[in-house]
Amino acid sequence: MILDRIALVIAIIGALCLGSMGIFGLDFIARIFGGMAGTAARIVYTLIGLAGIWCISLLFREHNYVTDHHHRAD
Repeated sequence: MILDRIALVIAIIGALCLGSMGIFGLDFIARIFGGMAGTAARIVYTLIGLAGIWCISLLFREHNYVTDHHHRAD
């Protein structure tokens, strides 16, 4: 599902940003979007949080996307 992939990409970007904060002390989102308190940065942080919540649902699904998308009707 496309929404799953979008959520995963956003969550991965968020994880990489948090990793850069932890390792280097750099907040790329705040730097790009005008500070942590800026409206744009808050929107990005919110989207990352929502993507993370969406990704939790992936843990509880029983679909196997690899076989579902590559299954051929013979």
